[in-house]
Amino acid sequence: MATTVVSWAKARGSRTTLYVGGLGESVNVDLLRSAFVPFGDLKDVSLPIDYKTGRHRGFGFVEFELEDDAAEALENMHDAEIDGRTLNVSLAQPPKRGGLKSRDPVWAIQDDLLEQNKGQDPMEHLEAKATA
Repeated sequence: MATTVVSWAKARGSRTTLYVGGLGESVNVDLLRSAFVPFGDLKDVSLPIDYKTGRHRGFGFVEFELEDDAAEALENMHDAEIDGRTLNVSLAQPPKRGGLKSRDPVWAIQDDLLEQNKGQDPMEHLEAKATA
């Protein structure tokens, strides 16, 4: 079973990447690809893996070459069934920014931090943190 690790950066602001939820355990990348390829050329199909169990996490991402193809797939595949399970298909969204996660690069929340600390002397923040 071939799988790829999803790149969250791909989904940011993309109107060609679809989130596909409600996938059963028997679904693999090839089955997901075959379900969506009738709507247009695909760039990538991925199933994020739960590294503790070694299985996919019940959702995947399908990236199309063209925005129109993604829109058609969304319209036709939302509430469709694969292996007896109803799919939840929507445009992929970036993860919510609530702070730095262990796998995020430091610059991932740079804009948020700059906005939060606007007008503050960075040394004051570091000194206050050191004395706390």
